[in-house]
Amino acid sequence: MAHQHPPRFLQIVADAKKHIRELTVADVKAMLDRGETFHLVDVREESEWARDHLPGAMHLGKGIIERDIEQRIADTAAKIVLYCGGGFRSALAAKNLQDMGYTNVLSMDGGIREWREKGLPLTTN
Repeated sequence: MAHQHPPRFLQIVADAKKHIRELTVADVKAMLDRGETFHLVDVREESEWARDHLPGAMHLGKGIIERDIEQRIADTAAKIVLYCGGGFRSALAAKNLQDMGYTNVLSMDGGIREWREKGLPLTTN
């Protein structure tokens, strides 16, 4: 069931996406399969995280990521892949982290919804 997002929200997401780099679900799965080193960060709400999340991900919700990122990932050059439900909140978070000086932040377009649709592995706590 696709959620209808309000136009102003969609506009700020579109603006953020002009300034960030995105990966597909297939790209992220391939990176995980190759054992690449990167931080995989779920920016969804706590209740969404508790339901399920990508294996190896850490949780830093959209509401706190800017406040807590420096404690969790101090290296501003570290590769960080963000994801959310569909790729909108992660795009906004990626833009904010870039504005904070993080230089290798990517957002997974399609989010966990597409990950689920492809039948890829998920985990719970």
